[in-house]
Amino acid sequence: MLVGVDGCKAGWIAVIRQSAEAPKVGIFPDFAGLLAATGPDAFIAVDMPIGLPDRVGPGGRGAERAVRPMLGSRQSSVFSIPSRAAIYEADYRMACAIALATSDPPRKISRQGFMLFPKIREIDSLIDPEMQARIRESHPELAFTALNGGAPMATPKKIKGRINPEGLAERRALLQRHGFSAEFLASPVPRGAAEDDFLDACVCSLIAGRVATGEARSYPAHPQTDSRGLHVAMWA
Repeated sequence: MLVGVDGCKAGWIAVIRQSAEAPKVGIFPDFAGLLAATGPDAFIAVDMPIGLPDRVGPGGRGAERAVRPMLGSRQSSVFSIPSRAAIYEADYRMACAIALATSDPPRKISRQGFMLFPKIREIDSLIDPEMQARIRESHPELAFTALNGGAPMATPKKIKGRINPEGLAERRALLQRHGFSAEFLASPVPRGAAEDDFLDACVCSLIAGRVATGEARSYPAHPQTDSRGLHVAMWA
């Protein structure tokens, strides 16, 4: 089973592929429920950080620094992840203070980044180094770039926070070239998720397939581990 996962308003959206079946899409309120539903043998690629630093240098984790140069004008979609201590702080002002104290140069947290913290904590509290053999961090724009022969997507998914139809069409066309049917890609998105969440989960499911076959590449090639022994890398 190959599973691509993205965070969404309702929790997590997952695109699930099995060789003899048509792909399926579902919503899971929490990541633990997703793991239980997909089972211990599923390969999962998720658009959420795995492996959190105690301190952060310029440009964030090594994973963020490794992928930005590949993405051209899409590199702004790669956020710098703050320290684990900052991520585990539920108050925004306190999280900013901790982030400032654990980064060099000192860096606060954006409101947009702070909204991701509950989901980052969900995964961090569940995953261990052994599980990383089958559960990998990915990033949609990195995934689309890798599947596009190393060329970043020409158009953004959103412009000023709003869906860009041209950007979604470009990504749908690439997903079709990699085996998704036009009918599946045009199917209604489950309630609680947006169309771009759905396409991101689709491309992550393709990366899960590359992980399963050993084709996926790690960024950086030789990742560091965090204080819990988790590899800090994005895969595509």
